[in-house]
Amino acid sequence: MSNIEHFKYDNGIVRNFALASIIFGVIGMLVGLLLALQLVFPVLNFDLPYTTFGRLRPLHTNAVIFAFVGNGIFMGVYYSLQRLCKAPMYSKLLSNIHFWGWQAIILAAAITLPLGMTSSHEYAELEWPIDIAIAVIWIIFGINMFGTILKRREKHLYVAIWFYIATWVTVTILHVFNNLEIPVSMMKSIPVFAGVQDALVQWWYGHNAVAFFLTTPYLGLMYYFLPKAANRPVYSYKLSIIHFWALIFIYIWAGPHHLLYTSLPDWAQSLGMVFSLMLIAPSWGGMLNGLLTLRGAWDRVRTDPVLKFMVVAVTAYGMSTFEGPMMSIKSFNAITHYTDWTIAHVHVGALGWNGMLTFGVLYWLIPKIYNTKLYSKSLANIHFWMGTLGIMFYAIPLYWGGVTQQLMWKQFTPDGYLQYTNFLETVTQIIPMYALRSVGGLIFFLGLFVMIYNLFKTMKAGNFVSDEESSAPALEVYVPHPKEHWHRWIERKSLTLTGFALIAVIIGGLIEIIPMMMVESNVPKIATVQPYTPLELEGRDLYIREGCVGCHSQMIRPFRSETERYGEFSKSGEFIYDRPFLWGSKRTGPDLHRIGSKYSDIWHYNHMLDPQSMSPGSIMPAYPWLITDDLDVTSIVKKIRVLQTLNTPYPPGYETIAEDDLRKQASMIADNLKKDGIDQEGLENKEIVALIAYLQRLGTDIKKMKKDDQIVENK
Repeated sequence: MSNIEHFKYDNGIVRNFALASIIFGVIGMLVGLLLALQLVFPVLNFDLPYTTFGRLRPLHTNAVIFAFVGNGIFMGVYYSLQRLCKAPMYSKLLSNIHFWGWQAIILAAAITLPLGMTSSHEYAELEWPIDIAIAVIWIIFGINMFGTILKRREKHLYVAIWFYIATWVTVTILHVFNNLEIPVSMMKSIPVFAGVQDALVQWWYGHNAVAFFLTTPYLGLMYYFLPKAANRPVYSYKLSIIHFWALIFIYIWAGPHHLLYTSLPDWAQSLGMVFSLMLIAPSWGGMLNGLLTLRGAWDRVRTDPVLKFMVVAVTAYGMSTFEGPMMSIKSFNAITHYTDWTIAHVHVGALGWNGMLTFGVLYWLIPKIYNTKLYSKSLANIHFWMGTLGIMFYAIPLYWGGVTQQLMWKQFTPDGYLQYTNFLETVTQIIPMYALRSVGGLIFFLGLFVMIYNLFKTMKAGNFVSDEESSAPALEVYVPHPKEHWHRWIERKSLTLTGFALIAVIIGGLIEIIPMMMVESNVPKIATVQPYTPLELEGRDLYIREGCVGCHSQMIRPFRSETERYGEFSKSGEFIYDRPFLWGSKRTGPDLHRIGSKYSDIWHYNHMLDPQSMSPGSIMPAYPWLITDDLDVTSIVKKIRVLQTLNTPYPPGYETIAEDDLRKQASMIADNLKKDGIDQEGLENKEIVALIAYLQRLGTDIKKMKKDDQIVENK
């Protein structure tokens, strides 16, 4: 008979991550509520540089994804992994370093993003020192996780652990490749990839950050906590195997569906679309495996709030993973992309899948580690309905608004002219939808406080078990059964499973990215496209700092409605010096790719000072500090040198005269403004001049081409 070994589960680290998830959930969603209200009441931008929509939006997304959901992931992993392995965590020290390191990273994000320190890569906005810190803490988490797996007392790895392993492996790869950048200063870097290549790598990361940070670890939590809460075994072991391997193999290919109808080559767009459609099968396989686990337990679902949260979460997962592939169909994408439909889709996943599952896990887990019962099922049920109704009031108006936007953008008169020539008409039309969205967000947000009170009372009534005593037989040499399922062999070998997972996720990325980097014809050059001038570079960095990409795209798609409204469609060769690319993913305001020379310098000056004076009814915030703040040019020499290192064709030694060129161009723009009545001392030294220079450059290179120039596009 096996020797019984005694050990203690570390519940302290679980509680720490649970509390952090709750706290940052409140903060992240509070910022999100403010952002929603800013689109209805622009005055809530407060005319302050740190509270504008553009600067707070990445703070909201990072807080919800990496602080609320991230801490929720670690809470669930640290609780379930110990029990699935029948072993305490490998190292308490590493657990604590992981916890405090992750919170320090979140704090750094909360400070730097409102200050405008951003790489502008969606879901990866943090600058290079924080990126390095993330890598270090992630590796520490990996060592702790794999150390626990290697010293386990359970021979076979349960399905939840497969998803944890795939998450760690894939997020490591994504984080490293998407953050290849060269530092310019302590909080400024320039990405290695440019233009179309940067766009492909970013959305290879961005889509799979959703896949492998917001999805696969939560599927692991679903496979552990849903059967535990229902007291039922997982519906199908074989379906778990198919779900896991198909999902991690297919998901990594789907990133290009975020770039349909852009300047990305057609072969890459089509590849992303095909694999996105294939994703329906494994995604719904996982959803059905979760819901069918509740067979025979549906009577409990009606009365158990934990199961209610989990059922809605899994259903939201099914809805969003059906909708995502549908949005990757080109004809459907032509309607939904750049509209608020995308925002609704993302929040069905974030609020429904991640949020509701996190709440369900918290309601189940906190009473366990405090050795008590949940304080109030009635309050949990109230929270459930507030969460569910909040999601509905949030998403439905935005779906409605998204369709409204696209129909208005594409509407022509019987005479063949655009019906709504002024983009602002399409903005004011959907403000009521934004208001309803805010109501939904408020309901969901208030539900958090019902949960906090309920869990606080639960904790107060119980006794926290920091080190939970347990025991299990020592691991014996395993003798396989002759009729054992083939996958059992993989489950016994954690490193083998890790290796296969690595192969599965790396194939798609290599096949998509390597040709884009190696085959020159994928990004044909245009002779008239030249690098940005030093002043334009500084203006572009101001545009990035203010988060303008959150509301404006720089990508005109080859639709008649867009070329009529904005001008000639965008070409891949126009972006070869864009580091980072700024194509955007949402149009709250019009596309800006052809805005250069469209308006006068004085128009841009007044528009940034008081947008409503130039566009009555606009919901754009004002940027008065651009008018008064001096332009910082101390890093222009380093920027030019880094860009030269990345093969940007500035002449040799140009960095030595770059600042002189900057001053000359700034003086010319300042003179134009003075001629139009702007009497401001030192105007040529202000930030507004640099931003105007950048805006006036956008899309103008293509106009310099001669009529007989040939542009070969891989379209």
